[in-house]
This record gives sequence, structure tokens and C-alpha cells, in this order.
Amino acid sequence: MVARAYTVAFEGVEAREVEVQCAMTPGMPAFSIVGLPDKAVSEARERVRAALTAMSIALPSKRITINLSPADLPKEGSHFDLPIALAVLSALGILPDDAIEGTVSLGELSLDGTLVPVIGALPAAMAAAEQDRGLVCPAGSGAEAAWVDATKVIAATSLGDVVRHYTGQVMMEPAKAGQIARGKALLDLQDVKGQERAKRALEIAAAGRHHLLMVGTPGSGKSMLAARLPGILPPLSAMEALETSMIHSLAGLLDAGGISMDRPFREPHHTASMAAIIGGGRGAKPGEVSLAHNGVLFMDEFPEFPRTVLETLRQPIETGEVMIARANNHVKYPCRFMLVAAANPCKCGYLSDASRACGRAPACGDDYMGRISGPLMDRFDLRVDVPPVAYSDLDLPSTGDTSATVAARVAAARQIQTDRYEGHSIRCNADLAVGLLDDMAAPDAEGRALLSKVADRFGLSARGYHRVLKVARTIADLDGSEKIEKPHVAEAVSYRIASLAPV
Repeated sequence: MVARAYTVAFEGVEAREVEVQCAMTPGMPAFSIVGLPDKAVSEARERVRAALTAMSIALPSKRITINLSPADLPKEGSHFDLPIALAVLSALGILPDDAIEGTVSLGELSLDGTLVPVIGALPAAMAAAEQDRGLVCPAGSGAEAAWVDATKVIAATSLGDVVRHYTGQVMMEPAKAGQIARGKALLDLQDVKGQERAKRALEIAAAGRHHLLMVGTPGSGKSMLAARLPGILPPLSAMEALETSMIHSLAGLLDAGGISMDRPFREPHHTASMAAIIGGGRGAKPGEVSLAHNGVLFMDEFPEFPRTVLETLRQPIETGEVMIARANNHVKYPCRFMLVAAANPCKCGYLSDASRACGRAPACGDDYMGRISGPLMDRFDLRVDVPPVAYSDLDLPSTGDTSATVAARVAAARQIQTDRYEGHSIRCNADLAVGLLDDMAAPDAEGRALLSKVADRFGLSARGYHRVLKVARTIADLDGSEKIEKPHVAEAVSYRIASLAPV
């Protein structure tokens, strides 16, 4: 007789069903696990054996074989402990077969039978709901999994609690969803003195999810501006929050089961590796581009990142997803993020200040910005110079709108886009497909004439031409205008041909 339990194996954000089969047959006593287990899964037999011993349950003197089906799917992680233990208990006749087969389970076992929280409880709950099964998980993962209200989630403290629940001795109540995590205090855009053009570019970028490059001397306020971007972004929708939280669940970033409605803001250091940015490493974990899904990826000192890392951004920016290819597996993660990059104009940083620039100016500026390839530069919708602020201006009163005021305009523009793209798989202007530009982002005659002149004068690529139209569409939305007029196109063009960011 073969006993069965069910769990999941993670391929990106997808949780694939895994059937855990347990067979006890006569022969030399042994406990083996087959079905492409990694080291953590293979070691589960010792944790399961110790946990059962702690419950005074002895394994029979038989050959115990655990098969993880499908056998050609790699199994990674310690969350296979609990389903293996349940399959063994079902084979021993301690747990009812029908109850175990109607449940998806995951969890790591301590030697005393305590259940340790594991990553991936949220996507596992989604998979359980699709399979019309319940979910059993550690107590520390229950609040996270319970956000999926389409399945019953049982969060247990120990293996003994699971046994008592399924044998009817002590029934456990379904887990409750965690609280919505409160975001940290947001910085106000009004704190930045001057830089009105950069603030305007930040507002446009937030309204349409456009990629932004800021170039300026050290200390001009590029990082300050980027740090205030979360304060003007609209909160995540319910669907976006679930998408983002599933990725963060796989990365172990959900705090006590709380799901945040704040958009992610990731800021990796320029020494980060390709695996850290794109994803990969052991288990093909999500990288920064995926952790920033539906949010912001801020890359300070942009030219200082390794060239290979920068070039790998080109495809994710276009497609909104990243494929991590391995010899035996391909893992896909969503990564529809807004890229905000900051850079100095040259190595010394003072290209525009003749009194402080190095002796290699202006050649050093061309060499330094040349680290950003033309195809990658072409993917920035907005390019803005951030000049230094005079010392005398720092003592002046704050100018410009507060983050709350700007956020209200951004939210209104996003709502216009939501209404416009209803029925399409488009959430904001940056996602606008080329085939829909004539219907959704066609400028008036004067605006088109201006754009044609600019395209001829500066040699815009087809991508650059289309991105100008998308930015103009966002500027018109911020103005509450249904039509894209010449001033909207003119402003969009001005951000495309910034002096320190060559077209």
C-alpha cells in the first residue's frame, strides 16, 4: 500500500504540485528519499525520524521509500519535512488517508517535532486553493498563508498538534491573516531645496511608471530626490499587493505575515552581483529586479555597476519578466518595476565646474557615461540634469508642493489610466503597447509636427519616438487633458534630450 501526501515545489512564483508517496515494504531496514531531492530534502529523513521518536512513534523494521513525484522536477528546501512525516504517519495508519490527501502541507521539523516557519507559504496557499485542498503549515507561516481566503489554513506549532487535529483529539481553528504592515515614515519632497525640474520629472515618472535617469554633481540631491519617490507613489492595488507579496514570501521578506500596501523601494549597492540584481544563486531566488516588482528599483552610482549587470537589465525592462536559465531548469519571475538611476557626469563628478574638474575633462565625461550602453540609455524615458544648489539657497524657505499634494496629482493620473485601459492588460502608460499608441496616445497635428522635427534633428530611435509619446500621454493625464497637445509633447521631448545624458 502506498500512502500519499501533497506539497509544492517552487519554480519562480509558481508553486507546482508534488505528490509525496510513502511505501513500506519488507527488506533490509532503510529510509530513502528519491525524486531529485537536494541536500536539505535528503536530510529530512533524519529530522522526520527524530521528530517521530520525540512523539514516541517508532518506525517499523522495514524498507521505507519516499518518492517525490514528478520525479524529474528538482526538489529544494526544508519545507518537505512535514509532508514526508504526514505520508509516513498515513502509511503507519496513524492518520486517515483521506484527510492527508485533501491537504497541501509544508514546514520544517525540529528534532523535537516543533514546526519551523518556511518561505513560500503564500504561493503554496494559492496552489492549495487552485487544487481545492486545505493547507497545513507552521504557526509562524499561518498569518501569511491565511491571506488566501479561498482555502482553509491550519497553522500548527508542532507535528503533534497536526496529529491531534487530524485524529479528532484537539481541533485547531483556521489561521487568521496577518495585519497590513505599516510603512515607515515617508520623506517629504518639499525638503529638497531647489531642483524644481527634477521634482517635475519625478512626478511624471511616478504618474506613468517611466524610467528616470538623473545626472548631476556629487551632493546635488539625486539620492534625496529618489528617497522621496515612495511618498508620491499610489498604494498597491489588492492584485498588485498579492503579486508582490508572493515574491517577497519566496525571499522570506514578509514580516510576521503582514502584507504591505506600500510599493517596494529597492536600492542595491553598486557592488551587487548579477545574481543579486537579476536573480539566481542557490535555488534561483528572486533578485532585486523582481523584489522591486510593482515598485521602484533605485540604482545609485549607475555607471559603477558592472557592465554585465547593466546589460542584463535591458530585456527585463522591456518584457516585465526575467528568466533565470539553468542547465536543468528555467525559472521565471515577474519584474515590472520603475528604474530610477543616478549618476555623476564623470569620474571626478565635477565635469560642469571648470574650477573643480579634473585635467581629463571633457573626455572623462564621455568615457564615464560611455559605461552605459546606447541601447540601455535608450530605455530611459526621462533624463534630467540635477545641477548643484548654491549655498545661499539652502537657507531659503522650502518651495514647491509637498509630497501629499504631488501624490494626489499622481493618484488622479493613475486613475485616469486605469479607466482608459480597462479591458486591456495595461496598468499605466509605460505598459502601453505600440499597436495602441495611435488610439491612446496620438498627439494633435502641432504636437506630431514637433515630434517629427525632433526625431529628425536628434535621430530618435523607434523606441525613443514611442517613449516620448508615452511620456506626453502621462503629462497630459497630469493636466487632466484627454488630448495630447504641443506643450505636452514639448515637455516630453525636453526630458529626452538632457545635455548630460546623450541621446
